[in-house]
Amino acid sequence: MDANELENADDIRREMESALKGGAGPGFARFALACLGGIPFAGGAFGGAAGAWAEREQSRLNKLFEAWLKLQEEELKEIGITLVEVMSRLDANDPVVQERTESPEYLSLVRKCFRDWSAAESEEKRKYVRNLLTNAAACRLTSDEIVKLFVQWINDYSESHFAVIKDVYQNPRATRRSTWQRIHGANVREDSAEADLFKLLYRDLSTGGIVRIHRPTDRAGNFLKKPTKGKRIGQSKSRVMKSAFDGDSPYELTKLGQQFVHYTMNEIVPKLPESQDDESGKTNKPR
Repeated sequence: MDANELENADDIRREMESALKGGAGPGFARFALACLGGIPFAGGAFGGAAGAWAEREQSRLNKLFEAWLKLQEEELKEIGITLVEVMSRLDANDPVVQERTESPEYLSLVRKCFRDWSAAESEEKRKYVRNLLTNAAACRLTSDEIVKLFVQWINDYSESHFAVIKDVYQNPRATRRSTWQRIHGANVREDSAEADLFKLLYRDLSTGGIVRIHRPTDRAGNFLKKPTKGKRIGQSKSRVMKSAFDGDSPYELTKLGQQFVHYTMNEIVPKLPESQDDESGKTNKPR
């Protein structure tokens, strides 16, 4: 890799930093640079990698590194867009919001979100990251440790998982059958790959503490045991196993799952210019 390529890589970083600083004040600059500092290829890590590659003069390795740089340029662009969208949705004149966005705790969340940016492989996940950072700055419904767990969930779960979460949120006590019908509509065999995947989605979300089968509670919030049913004489047992699309057991989001939806699937609408009289507010539907 020659000096020109290294200079171009530095130009990418300088231009991004300059764009992020412009017109948004020192608070946004610190916010943006903290984000860039959390990316593996930025700062010292970038310099070390570039030095190691520069020692290798083979054409094949140079081409690989050139392609790698192009990929990072695209990821930086996506990060820059996300940061601008986050800040446009916050009240920069609110001292509470300003203090929050400049706090070490919040900047730690920013770094965690973008440390493994390649995990956000879709536009939907990018929006979840944007919504989470925005809501984490504007409200404090839960601790930062739980918000960090939400960041991990965005990385770990797929869009198929999120489709189930959305449906259960919008349709409390939805059964697997009703959720499947709303998402897919078509009937499939119990021994199909589609049925296996659907069971896996619920197993992941149940194990992860996001959804559960609805259970009644007493006034103190204690879960009540199901009443035992006596066996009837002559009662025959079913010869088939429980369906992947069971229509009897109702599902609900856990309290943690409800908070996850609030932080990631509910947007804060960008503030309108002061010259306009319309009010901005939060949406109530997951996006």
